[in-house]
Amino acid sequence: MGSLNVDTIQHMDKLPERGETIHINSLTSAPGGKGANQAVAAARQGAQVSFIGAVGDDANGRFMKQALADNQIDVSRIVTKSVPTGSASILLEADGSNTILVYGGANMRVTVEDVQAAEDEIAEADAIITQFETPIPAAIRAFEIAKKHHVMTILNPAPAKKIDAGLLRLSDFVTPNETEAQVLIDQDVAFNQDSLMNAAQALEKLGVKNTLITLGKSGSFYKVADKSGMIPSFKVKAVDTTAAGDTFIGVFAANIKNDLSNLVPTLIWASRSSSLTVQKAGALPSIPTFAEVEADEK
Repeated sequence: MGSLNVDTIQHMDKLPERGETIHINSLTSAPGGKGANQAVAAARQGAQVSFIGAVGDDANGRFMKQALADNQIDVSRIVTKSVPTGSASILLEADGSNTILVYGGANMRVTVEDVQAAEDEIAEADAIITQFETPIPAAIRAFEIAKKHHVMTILNPAPAKKIDAGLLRLSDFVTPNETEAQVLIDQDVAFNQDSLMNAAQALEKLGVKNTLITLGKSGSFYKVADKSGMIPSFKVKAVDTTAAGDTFIGVFAANIKNDLSNLVPTLIWASRSSSLTVQKAGALPSIPTFAEVEADEK
């Protein structure tokens, strides 16, 4: 469950200073949104994926539904709202760094009733993922239904914001980046194992069961049950870091076993997948297939 955005990518050498006017080098558009990216990442791993979300009655909405359908994702639970489809403006610098401005649009109109109508789909799932780009009450209801049916719940707490701990307690996995972790626990998080462990323990006090913290080019940190450690990144030349974290989460969800017996190999596979994503421009178009990750491994 999550967001569907049409991304407009503005390619530039560097971000403008306040009050500065600059020329952009090129302008491109692509399907995106955290929800769509994570769903496609899972689908391209071979998972069977259904999507709960909303679009507007407009060309962008039809474009987003078709983009998911083209990836063999079930779009029957995507509803139409009387506001425009979500969109994002991505300011992409020459070194691959990005700054993103998001318009929620129809994404922010997903209701508890929309989620309730999809109970059968949730009940049949192995896992459900959601983020903060749709309303929190809808996310809570989705995870309540999931727990009722013993479905794994994965919360990507992005974009960063402080929330009631109720949703955290319903989450089997919480997957922030370092900035999002800082906001959730209201304390600094450094890129070292002691600081990351402290962050995971602070999240545990809020009710979080298992934590995965993504750290960009520094890799990722996990604390799952009584196990913890660092997963290194794969060193590549980044073209566009958009959707790297979404790829990691979608790939993780598609491959992790219910008993978590393949935890570390899955995290390494997710990290490799993300390294392929950042080598291409765009969000959804850059996400690799299982075969592409497998070929890179060889």
